[in-house]
Amino acid sequence: MAASRTLTRETILAVAIVATATVATVLLRDTLAPTNLAMIYLGGVVAVAMRCSRRISVISSFLSVAAFDFFCVPPYLTFAVSDYQYVLTFAGMLIVALVISTQTVRLREHAAHAAAAQARTEALYRLSSRLAGETRVFEAARAATALAEEVFGARAVMFLPEDGRLSFRRRTSDVLPVPPSEESIAQWVFDNGHKAGLRTGTFPDATALYLPLRGARETFGVLAVLPDVALNVEGRIFAPEQQHLLEVFAGQTALAIERTMSQRAAEETRFHMQTEQMRSSLLSAVSHDLRTPLASITGAASTLRSQGGRLPPETRDELLESISDEADRLSRLVGNLLDMTRLESGGVELRRDFYPLEEIVGTALQRMESQLEGRTVITELAENLPMVFVDDVLLGQVLWNLLENIVKYTPSGTPIELAAFEKDGAVILEVRDRGPGVPAGEEERIFEKFYRGQSGNVSDNVRGAGLGLPICRAIIEAHRGTIQALPRDGGGSIFLIRLPLESRK
Repeated sequence: MAASRTLTRETILAVAIVATATVATVLLRDTLAPTNLAMIYLGGVVAVAMRCSRRISVISSFLSVAAFDFFCVPPYLTFAVSDYQYVLTFAGMLIVALVISTQTVRLREHAAHAAAAQARTEALYRLSSRLAGETRVFEAARAATALAEEVFGARAVMFLPEDGRLSFRRRTSDVLPVPPSEESIAQWVFDNGHKAGLRTGTFPDATALYLPLRGARETFGVLAVLPDVALNVEGRIFAPEQQHLLEVFAGQTALAIERTMSQRAAEETRFHMQTEQMRSSLLSAVSHDLRTPLASITGAASTLRSQGGRLPPETRDELLESISDEADRLSRLVGNLLDMTRLESGGVELRRDFYPLEEIVGTALQRMESQLEGRTVITELAENLPMVFVDDVLLGQVLWNLLENIVKYTPSGTPIELAAFEKDGAVILEVRDRGPGVPAGEEERIFEKFYRGQSGNVSDNVRGAGLGLPICRAIIEAHRGTIQALPRDGGGSIFLIRLPLESRK
């Protein structure tokens, strides 16, 4: 139907052009020689060839020669020729007209093929670009379907498998444009990996053309394309070159889905590997740090139980103090593990209020009094320091962890400094030491869970699970702040905490 309408339009156009050329030659035949009048018809032949098919162009060439003989060669209005030399003119005109029309049509076809090839390349480039940014299978399928509708001017829907079978429920459109009865056709395409449906040799009575999304190893779904009756594009959609482009579309989409699934599998594998590494680190750290105090407690308790009556009071006191210290270590280790778990899972609720920073620093120093014995602690808190909107218990825990870390990793007797000041809409809190400093390149790693930095010239028998600094970072980030480890001029480290100021409401 569409082809017959196109043929009718081209025929009318060709007749109109020849008629226009005839009117022009009739008006000019008294002033121009017949050979010049023939050029007008040749121009009309070129115009027809630029807009019509090869068959219409050839017919217009014969029609132009006949009109030239009938209207422009004496005697007029008859096909009789008074001078038989015009026969040669007719033959030459016909040959030239046929050559011009044929070559023009050929050039137009080449241009159309080149434009179609460019359109295909552009469409595939757009498809690749759109799919490159998708990281989920369903979103990649949805993007490819939307582009197929845009490029082909047709309705399209993509069906994906569910539990090993194709499912019309898992589709890229909320609307089901094909009848549910055709699910078996789509399943056949999915199982066999060949297209079927409308305008094919398999299930030709279907309402849509079904194409498999066939990847390198398996089929990932089915693309259904329906011609839009309102746009009258059925003939264009099911042309061989368009079907080929549709198949390429389906293939590219399948490769994109396969790539997405491979990336997801790789990410899951990497996640499992990281989980296993973390589990191994956790077991290694926890087993070591639990075994040591437990062994001390068990040994001291066994000694007191078996020989308590024969031991001098000083020895019994030392054993009891050892049991108390090691029990405190166990409590801190378990507490750190629980705190880290709660912080990462979002289970910690901040109880924030406005507190003077001097009070939080003083409380932390008081808690650390026994561990800081023999060290000089210098505090430099700026005057008129604004109050900070924090959870005072958690911020105190940060200071306690930082001070404990300094005690572990710096030589005994070296000073510790705490400074605070306001800068750029935030309160800056610095904890400084004069130890060996953080090794270059480990400024970020020391905030990773279970990572234990090198202790420099301090005894390498430093005990801990590597959770103190990660807990500090998690608490500070929960307050929308930042914490950094920086080198200090003259040796040592600076742990810089930045807490943004918030106004009272």
